[in-house]
Amino acid sequence: MENKNEFKPYIAAEKVTPEMTVTSIIMGVILAVVFGAANAYLGLRVGMTVSASIPAAVIAMGVIRIIMRKNSILESNIVQTIGSAGESLAAGAIFTLPALFLWAAEGKMDKPDMLEITLIALIGGLLGVFFMVPLRNALIVKEHGVLPYPEGTACAEVLLAGEKGGANASTVFAGMGFAALFKFIIDGLKLVSGEVSASVKGFAGEIGTQIYPAVMSVGFICGARISSFMFAGGMLSWLVLIPLIVLFGADITLYPGTAPISEIFASGGASAIWSTYIRYIGAGALAAGGIISLIKNLPLIVKTFSGAMKSMKGTGAASQARTEQDINLKIVIIAIVVLTLLIWLIPAIPVSLLGAAIIVVFGFFFATVSSRMVGLVGSSNNPVSGMAIATLLIATLILKVTGMDGIEGMCSAIAIGSIICIISAIAGDASQDLKTGYILGATPKKQQIGEIIGSVAAALAIGGTLYLLDSAWGFGSDQLGAPQATLMKLIIEGVMGGDLPWGLVFIGVFIAIVVEIIGIPVLPFAIGVYLPVQLNACIMVGGVIRLLMEKMNKKEEEKQEIINDGVLFSSGMIAGEGLVGILLALLAVFGVDSAIDLSAKFGISKTVADIGGIVLFAIIILTLLKFTVFKKRNKKA
Repeated sequence: MENKNEFKPYIAAEKVTPEMTVTSIIMGVILAVVFGAANAYLGLRVGMTVSASIPAAVIAMGVIRIIMRKNSILESNIVQTIGSAGESLAAGAIFTLPALFLWAAEGKMDKPDMLEITLIALIGGLLGVFFMVPLRNALIVKEHGVLPYPEGTACAEVLLAGEKGGANASTVFAGMGFAALFKFIIDGLKLVSGEVSASVKGFAGEIGTQIYPAVMSVGFICGARISSFMFAGGMLSWLVLIPLIVLFGADITLYPGTAPISEIFASGGASAIWSTYIRYIGAGALAAGGIISLIKNLPLIVKTFSGAMKSMKGTGAASQARTEQDINLKIVIIAIVVLTLLIWLIPAIPVSLLGAAIIVVFGFFFATVSSRMVGLVGSSNNPVSGMAIATLLIATLILKVTGMDGIEGMCSAIAIGSIICIISAIAGDASQDLKTGYILGATPKKQQIGEIIGSVAAALAIGGTLYLLDSAWGFGSDQLGAPQATLMKLIIEGVMGGDLPWGLVFIGVFIAIVVEIIGIPVLPFAIGVYLPVQLNACIMVGGVIRLLMEKMNKKEEEKQEIINDGVLFSSGMIAGEGLVGILLALLAVFGVDSAIDLSAKFGISKTVADIGGIVLFAIIILTLLKFTVFKKRNKKA
């Protein structure tokens, strides 16, 4: 592990180069709006978003370095910092705010005002940035070498590869090209399955894997240890809990299910049981894991704040090195207080003073937890909706106890949940961006201002995006299922109605406690419980490949070179898949996706598509080996 005192960024602290320029701001704002809109659609349709940091970095590098002929790596970094904020704000918004549209469709309320959506998104985004300012030193600097921040590290590798050129750049861009091709075959042409699963007759459990190169790349960058904890959590859910529910549930109808468990399983298999029951267990595990994580990190957080408060009495940021300068803590505290009061005082936001206090307390808590989680598994796998579920459970209970119930209480709960969900998403994104900046030698203060600019731009666009999508297809439809928002709506109605499945939530809580007692890191395990096992398995494949490379009988220097090539190639694959993911989302928005879907035109059966998926997954693994292990062997020969 690298000692932070020995770490030297690419651009030295004493060197000043172009960073926050008019070009970088304009490009960043455009990308923030585009990525925000595209990810809003993608998330509402399939329940997942794609991280925009690396795609934004690649686009910035292409425009600034190649088209504009400027050698300015920190300028490209500011573009990706602003641009990725749009994707993160959209992710937080779409997991919660569509619940208001769903209640409006049921006649329980009028559609939310555009102003209400914009203000909720804006305040959530700004609080997410401000909460991360005092946490940067504790989580990014002091934990360097401990928390990998895979996408932040990958983004830095992409920018450095473009800066250095040569073999590093060719490795990264090869990864981008192959991943782009694989992603287009899977989700564009739909010639093969993106997920392959297997089960045994008479046993309700299911195992399988996704075949996406970016997911496997996250596992390679994180390594086998973290990947194995996640996979273990997934195995517990899919090979233990789901079979137990089906075995003992049989013909019982258990809320939140609306039919007997046997019928739910017969209609949708293990996935139906997972979406109906296991998500609540996962939410409980995540909530407990977050609390445990906060308790364990309290000394570090207190020390960080103590150091920040002392620095206010010093000579100020002017005496600090450029790479250590944050937004002034006095400004941060004043901004948080003002935003808290605005949440309470602005009529368009249906939140009381108590609700505003809940937002500040839980917002800071989940900003800390979110940053740590993305440090482990990356922004794309940050279970923001899981943290929102935990928040909604507590906030809705408090509102109900204090007498704020009915549709008024439910709207207040979703507003609180939305702001905290956005805070979590932005905090995670800011962490990855600050990690990139730490490696490159960026000025933290300028990156934090960039995050604010990106959040404002995306917040101004998200309201119109949601209205447009709701008008076109309607949330909850086949085209826009809005799975997370539907679940949030269900939870709030369940708590207000007194029929939430607390048993499932507490099962998750005590699973997390047991895991912590036996010494397994609880957060990656809890994430594994919450996420589909197919995603965990794909991450595990990447971790195993890296483990095998680390165990190779080669000289340490040569082995490290192979692993570094693997990180570069994996970084490229994350970028390539991310870019094509954005492209496919835009094609879907404009209705062009069906024109390139060849699965229906050729009548490809599921069996053939699954076999094709397995073959393609093998090819993905072989391409990684080709640019790592085999590349070195060819050099030796």
